[in-house]
Amino acid sequence: MAKRNIRLILEYDGSRYHGWQRQNREITIQALIEEKIRVMTKESVKLIASGRTDAGVHAFCHVCNFITYTQIDSSSFKQGLNALLPEDIFVKQVEDVPADFHSMYNAESKTYEYRILNQEDPDVFLRLYTWHISRHLDREEMRKCLSSLCGEHDFSTFKSTGSGNLNPVRKMMRAEIHEPDKGLLYFIFEANGFLRHMVRNIVGTVVEVGQGKIGSDDFAAIFKARDRTKAGVKAPPQGLFLIDVRYPDI
Repeated sequence: MAKRNIRLILEYDGSRYHGWQRQNREITIQALIEEKIRVMTKESVKLIASGRTDAGVHAFCHVCNFITYTQIDSSSFKQGLNALLPEDIFVKQVEDVPADFHSMYNAESKTYEYRILNQEDPDVFLRLYTWHISRHLDREEMRKCLSSLCGEHDFSTFKSTGSGNLNPVRKMMRAEIHEPDKGLLYFIFEANGFLRHMVRNIVGTVVEVGQGKIGSDDFAAIFKARDRTKAGVKAPPQGLFLIDVRYPDI
């Protein structure tokens, strides 16, 4: 039988999972999908992912691939996986890709979105998908911070302790704030790669600027310091979404 390389494009609500990566004692998205693939193919497979999301983080477009000898066609595979998976994980696309395709190494950029609910009262229906901040945030001051992030920089300031990334240099293509509705702020970040907790650490520090605790000039100095201890708090996970992963062919 011929060996196949199959790519999956997923979306999921990460609220009840301990992140993407397989763990010994916790329920993770990778482990759950691998289990369902094993049910369908009778093979033990290992998913290669475009990246790892933390516990409580969500995705609209998480890309992964795996090697298999199964003869199940793509359409039937998608239908079967979705029938086996819980409702908070959905396989959007299944397709055969070239043997040398690698979900992580072939990615040209990733885009994350961080959502904040900036109003006095919380919203019980958004509590798992936003960071509620009741104090008014200065939008213009925060935008000044984001503009300094674009380009190729050393992002050591926003790299969490324990990160396995040896090279802290990343190229940021987009760093923006959008307001789709009253009280909602969406931070958009597109880069050729991200360090561990990089988006959450950036957002936490920018929020301190928005609250007036530090100025935008202070943010620039913190960024240049390359010292995580000088940055602000790490934003909570539930506001973070992986919304896109770009490849040369998709």
